[in-house]
Amino acid sequence: MNFLKSNMILGTVFVLITGTISHFIYDWSGQNYILGLIFPTNESTWEHMKLVFFPMLLCAFFLNRRLMADYPCITSALLAGILLGTFLIPVLFYSYSGILGNHFLWLDIAVFALSVILAFGASYRLTLSCRAKNYGNLFGLLVFVVLLCFLFFTYHAPALGLFTDPTKQF
Repeated sequence: MNFLKSNMILGTVFVLITGTISHFIYDWSGQNYILGLIFPTNESTWEHMKLVFFPMLLCAFFLNRRLMADYPCITSALLAGILLGTFLIPVLFYSYSGILGNHFLWLDIAVFALSVILAFGASYRLTLSCRAKNYGNLFGLLVFVVLLCFLFFTYHAPALGLFTDPTKQF
């Protein structure tokens, strides 16, 4: 197995584990305000997008530093992967729950896992092909905007379904 592939697999495992643990950190911290900016504060789809975004962003910093010399296209590829994985959460969740008319915990977990796997798979392929290299600045800007949105909307969520905590509807 090549060096890039093994690092992407390790990154996938890291994000799957840290994303899963991240689901509980806000409550474990006694609902610490600062930690709520990074970790999900409720069961909304928006907050669950953090399970991919922040662990993958952290992982991307390490992978980028480690692999940039050998793989000059990795930065843009990882940024694209972060965006893909983050936004696959609502796309896949609303697709399956819309089709089935309900959501199921085991499918929610599968959506998370599939989003992470596809994000790293895309990052791997884009690193090798360099097709995302010309869009690195755009992807970086978009990741930064999403980061700002997470920081703002965590405690100032608009009244939209994406931000609604289904456990607090009744």
